[in-house]
Amino acid sequence: MNITGTLLLALLLSALNIVTARAEGTKAEAATASPSATPAPTAKTLPSPDTDHPVSSVNGETKAQRDARMQWWRDAKFGMFVHWGVYSVPAGYYKGQPVKGIGEWIMNKGKIPMSDYQAFAKDFTADKFDAAKFVQTAKNAGMKYIVITAKHHDGFAMFDTKVNSWSIVKASPFARDPLKELAEECRKQGMKLGFYYSQAQDWNNGGSADGGKWDKAQEHSMDDYIDNTAIPQVTELLSNYGPDIPAVVWWDTPTGMNAERAARIDAAVQKIRPGLIQNNRLGGGAKGDTETPEQYIPTQGFPGRDWETCMTLNDTWGFKKDDRKWKSTETVIRNLCDIASKGGNYLLNVGPDSHGEIPAESVKRLANVGEWMRVNGTAIYGTTATPYGEEFGKPVEGKSGYGSKVKVSSQNEWRATRKPGHIYLIVFKWPSNGSFTVPAVSEKLAGASLLADPSAKLTVTQDGKGTTVTGLPLKAPDAVASVIDLKY
Repeated sequence: MNITGTLLLALLLSALNIVTARAEGTKAEAATASPSATPAPTAKTLPSPDTDHPVSSVNGETKAQRDARMQWWRDAKFGMFVHWGVYSVPAGYYKGQPVKGIGEWIMNKGKIPMSDYQAFAKDFTADKFDAAKFVQTAKNAGMKYIVITAKHHDGFAMFDTKVNSWSIVKASPFARDPLKELAEECRKQGMKLGFYYSQAQDWNNGGSADGGKWDKAQEHSMDDYIDNTAIPQVTELLSNYGPDIPAVVWWDTPTGMNAERAARIDAAVQKIRPGLIQNNRLGGGAKGDTETPEQYIPTQGFPGRDWETCMTLNDTWGFKKDDRKWKSTETVIRNLCDIASKGGNYLLNVGPDSHGEIPAESVKRLANVGEWMRVNGTAIYGTTATPYGEEFGKPVEGKSGYGSKVKVSSQNEWRATRKPGHIYLIVFKWPSNGSFTVPAVSEKLAGASLLADPSAKLTVTQDGKGTTVTGLPLKAPDAVASVIDLKY
């Protein structure tokens, strides 16, 4: 290289050093800036622009995107949870003795060795399973979606997995994939289908165990389980049933999870089904899309969050032959109304037996709920929370379905929901004088009618103090819950 070239190169290098120094100086200034200085936003720190629902499983989505993704779920309001698996064989008993606790936890609560528990699979015949009947039972109840246990904490896959042989296809006489049959039937009958998957606890495949493990055969690397069981099975569930199924993935009990493990699972979900609705139980700080209060109804719902109360029809989720503490039809209907009035969904459980049949008492109650929904469902589907709130009363101490202390609503005489042009007053305690008064609303009301008797002539008066509906029949149109439709 000649002298001129060398000089030119030196000048260029000098200029480059100046630019670099300035850039480094800018970084240093930013690093030492006042704590009150606003850092440059990044993709990870940007808040969701959806101020109504600021927490999401999809980072940075717009309100329009969030609404479109969640709309069917928000409109549905009422779904069926299905806990079905090998635990339905012992049905609450081990070696002739009852095991305390909920049915699907029998392996854990009874400290049953893996070899003993896995032997139950040979009696898991599922010989009376009928996917059409499952879906029809949900449909008869007025339910709009089903969430079924693809794998519970015992690790038994209720689908055709290639990951291991601990599945209904390979370890039981049934030897078919019931999720495939349900998927096909849900499409036929217009029902959404979601999958529950125990991503952390797995007492047979090396996952975690609440309370600690009790069998040396369970000892295994948690990370190996995540990489070689959980993620491959989640991949199967998101890939093998069509682009529309599952419509929801329902995680549970993140024992042993951390942020890094949860991120690996979520990455698999986003790769295959970006935007799939997820609940808040993945673990590791992941908030998902929905809150999931269990066995109770929060006093005010979850403002700013989509939410879903999951609840049993008796005392247990998985089939337990001695559990006959069935909720009444009245309780179920009023729970549904209470939840809808607070802006939530109701995921109500059934626990089929080892033959694959939903208990008759469950079917009966769901059919009764369906009769109410056929008349009054417009006050539930597609609605949003009450415009009032006074009807809940002050929160008081109560008990969840597990007997634990929770806050509950102190007043339970009526509830309200709304949709454009309508406010629905759902009345549990019917007035004896033909008149019903509620707090004031800003909307100018045009009239009122009864969903159960549209021919009834009702009169509405309103002022700044409240709204009064007169002309109501002296006898409630429905003994459980009657609906007045206020139109505006």
